[in-house]
Amino acid sequence: QLQLVESGGGLVQPGGSLRLSCVASGFSLGDYAIGWFRQAPGKEREGILCIDSRGISRNLVDSVKGRFTISKYNAKNTVYLQMNSLKPEDTAVYYCAARRFYCSPRDFGSWGQGTQVTVSS
Repeated sequence: QLQLVESGGGLVQPGGSLRLSCVASGFSLGDYAIGWFRQAPGKEREGILCIDSRGISRNLVDSVKGRFTISKYNAKNTVYLQMNSLKPEDTAVYYCAARRFYCSPRDFGSWGQGTQVTVSS
């Protein structure tokens, strides 16, 4: 059974940084792409970044370019989302999700429970 567990969220001041982790179990990151998504109150869920089974990353939204990066550590079956220069508009629940092999904005079948990120002074 595929499972994903996010952690690392919290309250941070504008301009600060956070690193989110997504620990996968029941499958290998060598066979799956992992995407990070977020959903703010009253807004639709949006894709942020994705890293495929080969370790190639892809931006899914322009608003985080130059601020957020995605990486993975296959030996720990963990994907990270490093978030720098955080803004209040980054406040959302952040989710990781899995799909086979390649990145896409759609068709992620397995989702984590989410972790709250709040950017506020």
